[in-house]
Amino acid sequence: MQDTFIQAYPKLLQPSVAVAGLWLAHGDEPLLSQWLIDALRPHWRAQNYAIKRIELVSVKSWQEVLSELGSQSLFDDASALIVTGNHKPDKAVITELERFAVDAQAGAHSHSLLWLTPKQDKRAQTSKWFAPFAQYGHVIDCNLYNEQQRQQLLQIQAQQFGLTLSQEAWQLLMSHTEHHLLSAYQTLWRLSYLFAPELLANMDNSSNPNANPASASSQPVASIALDINDLQAALVSDTQFSVFDLSDAMLAGNSAQVAKIIFQLKATDEPTTLVLWAISKDMRQIMQLMDGQDPQALGIWRSKQGLYQQACRRHSKAQTAAWPALLYKCDQAIKGLVRQPAWELLLQAALELSGQRLFKTP
Repeated sequence: MQDTFIQAYPKLLQPSVAVAGLWLAHGDEPLLSQWLIDALRPHWRAQNYAIKRIELVSVKSWQEVLSELGSQSLFDDASALIVTGNHKPDKAVITELERFAVDAQAGAHSHSLLWLTPKQDKRAQTSKWFAPFAQYGHVIDCNLYNEQQRQQLLQIQAQQFGLTLSQEAWQLLMSHTEHHLLSAYQTLWRLSYLFAPELLANMDNSSNPNANPASASSQPVASIALDINDLQAALVSDTQFSVFDLSDAMLAGNSAQVAKIIFQLKATDEPTTLVLWAISKDMRQIMQLMDGQDPQALGIWRSKQGLYQQACRRHSKAQTAAWPALLYKCDQAIKGLVRQPAWELLLQAALELSGQRLFKTP
């Protein structure tokens, strides 16, 4: 059986999962492999498995794997092996792995083998060594192929932490972490400490080896809703100004205040991605308003609609047509793809929105 990580992971979070037999996880995102282990570990513990890791240093290492699976313990009901390394099994080992998988399906034993490998292409998946895992075991594709999958997976993690983020908060989180999976996950973890410490403590207790892991995963987790204000408060550093202050100054056309805030944010090492997010959000919404869209439908708070309308009156469509290219150049500078300093371009964009143009547009 073959699944993507997005399909398999929620199933493994259920209270009862059959873990015996062959498991193969392939991918180039190590965090997904670790999450897979973390999801299987409570089931192994609940079923009294002895958990062991084996590194494949050569093809001969597979003999150690088979030997471990064939051994019996007086204290454990079965063994769970986490195998790492990219050395493929030979013909004899493939035969033994197939026999192992068939016996597991028949209930002859309860041993579990999880092999973590780099991403396997379509050609590798037609190889003989792959067949026992695909035909008699579980193959999990631990790769993310688009941003929708990344956010979907992070939403599952947020639920595990007892958090629910608004769509605007998700956009800020992804922009702030530069769409990096580990950074976004770490940010969610920090948010759980700030907003749901009791829920997180319960999760920590459930991961205690002396606790009952199966029952812990079956208990519903209460959810705390976070909006953009909550996320912004958690992300900003101890600066005199925040990006919300920058937004107000830009919309009001106060170019002197805009420059002051930008310099302060730079001096306190505010993430450039967060500053760009604030500027690009306001620019997009101004362009949408100038196209006739309803401010309420765009999610603009009633208290700020006057500021947005004031900003719209300062600009023409010919002027705003150059904004996407400027935002793209800011993004390139942040990623180090252009030589111009990112803060210099961010200042230019912020002043442009406020109505103060540093350079004449052609």
